[in-house]
Amino acid sequence: MSKQPEPLHLLDFSKFSVTNSELLYLYRNLLFPRLIEEKMLVLLRQGKVSKWFSGIGQEAISVGVTAALKDSDYILPMHRNLGVFTTREVPLHRLFCQWQGKPDGFTKGRDRSFHFGTQEYNLVGMISHLGPQLGVANGIALADILKNNQGVTAVFSGDGGTSEGDFHEALNVASVWKLPVLFCIENNAYGLSTPTNEQYNCKDIADRAIGYGMKSLILDGNNILEVYTSIKRVADELRINPEPILIEFKTFRMRGHEEASGTKYVPQELMDEWAAKDPLSNFEKYLMDNNKISIEEIEQISTEIKEQIDQAMQDAFAADNITADVEKELSDCYAPFDYTPIPHNNTTKEMRFIDAISDGLRQSMERHSDLVLMGQDIAEYGGVFKISEGFVEQFGKSRVRNTPICESGIVEAAMGLSIGGIKSVVEMQFADFVTSGFNPVVNYLAKVYYRWGQEADVVVRMPCGGGVAAGPFHSQTNEAWFTKTPGLKVVYPAFPYDAKGLLATSINDPNPVMFFEHKGLYRSVKQEVPEEYYNLPFGQAVLRQQGNQVTIVTYGAAVHWAIATLKEMPNVSADLIDLNTLQPLDTATIFESVKKTGKVIIFHEDTMFGGIGADISALITEHCFEYLDAPIKRVASLETPVPFNPLLEEQFLPQKRFGLALEELLAY
Repeated sequence: MSKQPEPLHLLDFSKFSVTNSELLYLYRNLLFPRLIEEKMLVLLRQGKVSKWFSGIGQEAISVGVTAALKDSDYILPMHRNLGVFTTREVPLHRLFCQWQGKPDGFTKGRDRSFHFGTQEYNLVGMISHLGPQLGVANGIALADILKNNQGVTAVFSGDGGTSEGDFHEALNVASVWKLPVLFCIENNAYGLSTPTNEQYNCKDIADRAIGYGMKSLILDGNNILEVYTSIKRVADELRINPEPILIEFKTFRMRGHEEASGTKYVPQELMDEWAAKDPLSNFEKYLMDNNKISIEEIEQISTEIKEQIDQAMQDAFAADNITADVEKELSDCYAPFDYTPIPHNNTTKEMRFIDAISDGLRQSMERHSDLVLMGQDIAEYGGVFKISEGFVEQFGKSRVRNTPICESGIVEAAMGLSIGGIKSVVEMQFADFVTSGFNPVVNYLAKVYYRWGQEADVVVRMPCGGGVAAGPFHSQTNEAWFTKTPGLKVVYPAFPYDAKGLLATSINDPNPVMFFEHKGLYRSVKQEVPEEYYNLPFGQAVLRQQGNQVTIVTYGAAVHWAIATLKEMPNVSADLIDLNTLQPLDTATIFESVKKTGKVIIFHEDTMFGGIGADISALITEHCFEYLDAPIKRVASLETPVPFNPLLEEQFLPQKRFGLALEELLAY
């Protein structure tokens, strides 16, 4: 152990009733992360590790919370919560390999520090954006409620993280839904170098609970017995009467945000004050003063732990390094999904696009008995487009859940449900609103399987598109944002038959799927659709028309615009390719057609620059250049936001420009 200032008896341990065995258990677990940290600081100075976020001085929180919970309870720690991992007895060898980027770590070298999770130990690590894990905890707690597990979920944040919008969304959702979540806020006085008086303007962070109708506690985060006994009591209460609680732990960060940051910005008198409140040395002195432990026992425990640390560290240094493998990296972006066709008979009925979506969603709810739908106004009201009308009566409010207006918090909750083993479908009221939940979509859902092998079994439904005079905030078709993000699948059907079958596949697929539904097609397009449940494969485009003069590559509403244009140009012989899915993309069908026709026009509603048409064009150039008889032509919307006035919107959309562009290409 490193030498600490002589304790000034500032921590009162005497008022807590715990057994001798509990005292020794807590002491050992308090000592464990401290000794690892001291080892890591030596290795950092030696250049043997690249970075370290120290939790020295805060160990009582991590250890106390973890010791008070059941092993079956999920904990979502941060980068200063080493004591969570050691108290859960995560193998040291794997932890050290994780920090060194070795294959025996939890992320196969793809992420560092505590940016990982493990279902084996019911731990879910953070992402660098901090806030999203609070909403993820809500989803895990909701899964416990739906499964009647009587579980409690604990999620950590620092005082700095409470300034993020995700914090407020998570607390509000947890309170409204009465979720058994312990929001554990480690108030260690600084967010990196920003003191708390520059972060919030209330006396205590715990005061914020009042505004959400939640209970709160303020605990001495350096007093292991206060943390342990309080959390144990609260957790036992929550198992019987589920509700969230905001817990503020008063503590202090004795090292820099990370070691390179240093602590020069901290007044020395403040450092001295908190050094005297060190959780380990104070607790150790209490145990010795009360004859609960002897010097010899302390030395024996310390020696045993140091030997474990040294051996695990040696094994980690000796472990094989990563072998970079392109195919392995690419394949690990997505969880395995073995598509099995589910055929249908010939019993069909005419359905509008919107009816096919509703029918497919209903049948998936029947097929997956725990599938949860979440979105604004989707319950009794049936959603703004009435797709889930009548679902509450059939499936109940526990599975058809109205949400507050908090896209980020609900996407995070969906991620948590997946960790808890439950599928979910999130409805964005309009695809435009996904910007408010963009971070968890592209940084959590998309990356979580690649990082530590956790499925994000979530479908995000995206009512999108213009042509309905809805203006710049209700008319975007923003699929290109997500085709750019590895780990997401993107589906964009144009016909009712495809919409129903692809929605079934999207829900069956354990990967996150962005499912685009053009609002303009909802009630304008009809088709004979099988009444039974069926599915359709991803990555298979549909050849809507066949010809030999030109290849038209399109999707969504533009498919129908292209069909209408071709009817007005009966002498044009065209292959009309409806992509249906944009990720995965059916390049084989595109390339085969281009090699046949020699001319290609790419047509989509999204604006041109940065649209997916640019990538399709590049792929064709790379793979079919010698077959081209003309430059590739793209037709897309104007480079402006979507205007409201119908005349301006008509000008914005590419529908009327397509025919002229097609004639120019054919005449080349």
